[in-house]
Amino acid sequence: MNTTEEFNLREATPEDIPLIMELLRELAEYEKISDQMVVTPEVLHDSLFVRKVAETLIAESAGKTAGYVMYFYNFSSFIGKPGLYLEDLYIRPEFRGRGYGKACLTWLARRALENNCWGMEWTVLDWNKPSIDFYEGLGAFNRDGWLIYRLKGEALKKTAGII
Repeated sequence: MNTTEEFNLREATPEDIPLIMELLRELAEYEKISDQMVVTPEVLHDSLFVRKVAETLIAESAGKTAGYVMYFYNFSSFIGKPGLYLEDLYIRPEFRGRGYGKACLTWLARRALENNCWGMEWTVLDWNKPSIDFYEGLGAFNRDGWLIYRLKGEALKKTAGII
């Protein structure tokens, strides 16, 4: 995949589920949303390796887990092409500042181009200044005027007419 003497980026396998769960917990703690993490190993396995609704890469440095990337494809009706949506990019604190995040984004950008995507997009928490600075330093920009809305839980069931 993407390999240097010290850094390697590889596709996750079903055997990586416990590791991915560990990394997800670390990211949820960093983002201060641990209380919202409800995924189980079984659900994660089904989503990633049975239904294949997302793809995951494991970042390694000198044989140690440095982080992970999770992404999937969406679609723009106005452009008529798929987009690559970056769900998670997490590099463990002890591995930050080595260019691994940029290497992950480089790999994803190449994947997007290979798949004739219109581009890539992701969300970042408004308080996460280090990530915002990193992304903007690469030329990424915030879509002014667009807000993210979610429908879930009881509201989703009510809208579906279930309750």
